[in-house]
Amino acid sequence: MEFLGYILLVVALLAGLYINLLALPGLWLMVVSASVYAWATDWRYIGLKTLVVLVGLGLIAEGVEFVAGSAGAKRAGGSRRALAGAIVGGLLGAVFFSFTIPVPVLGTIIGTVVGVVAGTFGGATAGHYWARGNSANALRVGWAAARGRFWGTIYKLCIGGAMLLISLWSGLPIGGTPPVNNPKVDPPPTSKPVAMLWIQTLN
Repeated sequence: MEFLGYILLVVALLAGLYINLLALPGLWLMVVSASVYAWATDWRYIGLKTLVVLVGLGLIAEGVEFVAGSAGAKRAGGSRRALAGAIVGGLLGAVFFSFTIPVPVLGTIIGTVVGVVAGTFGGATAGHYWARGNSANALRVGWAAARGRFWGTIYKLCIGGAMLLISLWSGLPIGGTPPVNNPKVDPPPTSKPVAMLWIQTLN
């Protein structure tokens, strides 16, 4: 049963890593999956320290993506509509480009990254043009947003990969911490056998 749980953990972790590319909280799906596996296996393989490390990496990844994704557009003078367009465009681009490259797994990852970057560029450009009406400035904002989103996605993907490896290695159902068993304590001796012998002697 533990190996079946480990297989389910692997599937959930890979799903979380992919969802992460769609700008959705995939890293937190990985943390939740590792937590459920730890609880289901009585903390024999994945312990509290591992979960703390995973949460810390997830927070770092979210911070890096936020800074990298928004700093470029802000420096280029991006408007609020440009930032909103970058978010929506990145999500739509990831969905539509995910399966455009006919290579299993790797093609999906590459297609998703390309879609995120292209969608961010298009969304930020359209949003800023809608707000300001300056095509040259809108293109500059779109390029800055796409570049920031690309590096943010790469950094977050790398951190997610580290979380995947840590979870897989720690959760491997081999060895692990043995379960704590309550020692069997014999009941204290009573004087009943001695009393019975004394009564039998008297008889």
